[in-house]
Amino acid sequence: MPVTIQGKTVGNIGFGLMGLTWRPTKLSDDEIFSVIKAALAAGCNYLNGGEFYGLLDYNSLTILNKYYERYPEDVDKILLNVKGCIGENFSVNCLPDGVRASVENSVCLIGGKGRIDQFEPARKDPKVEIETTIEAFNEHVKAGNIGGVALSEVSAQTIRRAAKVGNITAVEVELSLWNTEPLENGVAQACAELDIPIIAYSPLGKGMLTGQVKSFHDIPEGDFRRMLPRFQPDVFATNLRLVSEVEKLAERKGCTAAQIAINWILAVSRRPGMPTIVPIPGASTVERVKENAVEVELTEDDMAEIERLLKEFAPVGDRYHKHGMAMLDS
Repeated sequence: MPVTIQGKTVGNIGFGLMGLTWRPTKLSDDEIFSVIKAALAAGCNYLNGGEFYGLLDYNSLTILNKYYERYPEDVDKILLNVKGCIGENFSVNCLPDGVRASVENSVCLIGGKGRIDQFEPARKDPKVEIETTIEAFNEHVKAGNIGGVALSEVSAQTIRRAAKVGNITAVEVELSLWNTEPLENGVAQACAELDIPIIAYSPLGKGMLTGQVKSFHDIPEGDFRRMLPRFQPDVFATNLRLVSEVEKLAERKGCTAAQIAINWILAVSRRPGMPTIVPIPGASTVERVKENAVEVELTEDDMAEIERLLKEFAPVGDRYHKHGMAMLDS
């Protein structure tokens, strides 16, 4: 059943824009537009992008600017969440000046044809109190530059502190069979108590849970996953065991491993005491968009089996390299 966020009805499954522009090989505008069209047609109208997802003239916001120019009728169909406040070498700047620069640049990039419903700092700035950051964002909400404030990769404590000084419209975290931390570290509990929806990014384990990546050498040159510990050759075979088990369940269910992974998140969201959780799988083809949008019923027996698999075949290695892990708010 679709959910309502900020007064807009969105599908149970959203769509991540990162892979359309942050990639080794560039897609054409027509290829990108067909994928976004397919996502909206499938009901995946909660879009998630980033100011820094690609180049200055080729990122989530610039492609949406072009998309809205061609399809202005789709502006009102979309609930758009955007990440920013990331500078050179992925440094974080959540001081008021940094917030202003990122918001104003993002508004400029998307142009007057679109709007940013939610804006979030991609990471908490360790040098800035979260209250200071949220108060800075509040000014841009009041000015009408953005529709609301969201958070990304933050702790339960940070969520609670932020909620005291602003209306937090969403919290984005990595959540999947590949990473269940938000269900265990208090983040999901805090969001449920505060009635804040969770955006689950990388619901397919950065592609691992699709079953399409069978070895380290399947990852293209220049792909950021080649730097991540969980994809390294010395642990790849070990981490592939979970994928193999999920594929077996998918075969019995008559669906794909990706559909199991996405619908596990939806099933978790429906449990008592859980917040609304919207997975945002990305895709670069229409076929993959359609596959990811399929909702599959997982029974209690299915969920129990998945819980067993998670305990027996837990992934090995950190989910980011050293610099990436240091940027997380824990």
